[in-house]
Amino acid sequence: MPTVDVVNLSNQKVGEISLAESVFGAQVNEALVWEAVRHYMACRRSGTHKTKRRWEVSGSGKKLWRQKGTGRARMGSIRSPIWRHGGTVHGPIPRDYSYRLPKKMLLGALRSALTAKLRDGELKVVDALSIPEAKTKAVASALKSLDVNRTVLLVEAGENENLLLGARNIPGVTVSDSHDVTTYDLLRHQVVVLTQAAAQKLSEGLA
Repeated sequence: MPTVDVVNLSNQKVGEISLAESVFGAQVNEALVWEAVRHYMACRRSGTHKTKRRWEVSGSGKKLWRQKGTGRARMGSIRSPIWRHGGTVHGPIPRDYSYRLPKKMLLGALRSALTAKLRDGELKVVDALSIPEAKTKAVASALKSLDVNRTVLLVEAGENENLLLGARNIPGVTVSDSHDVTTYDLLRHQVVVLTQAAAQKLSEGLA
């Protein structure tokens, strides 16, 4: 069972926490992590790409010249795809890119990502992310004390309005609830900072 030091916002050790072996000490399945990230990004795609077909392009439908006798190739419409400003053949149309991934696969990928973060020393546990006021300066000062100067994911157990408002203007910093954390979020940030309550919930919920 992995044991992690718990620090305060001054980066001083205040205790230890034992995390679930099945969540933070699982075997890292890179293929499963890749599939979970692919699924997440596919579900985020808006799919609003669109090109105009020949019947949607503006222009007359009149036959340009008679079929025979001109010496030119036969042509039926100015909106033909082979003409400039004509329609597009086999162009993209609005579609839904999302697909279903089994829940067991998503949870397994989340365990792998958490294990990899702990293994690589990119996971910190703090006793609480209590910010006295909703100020960017307060959050930036706390991150500096924690020696976090790269992209960071702050995971809380519940709503923390001061933290959310104070961190939203800092580039590379994302605040997430323990129920909403995804494999993509864990991999996209260099460092993951969990509150003690959030670490406990993840250990219990994913075990």
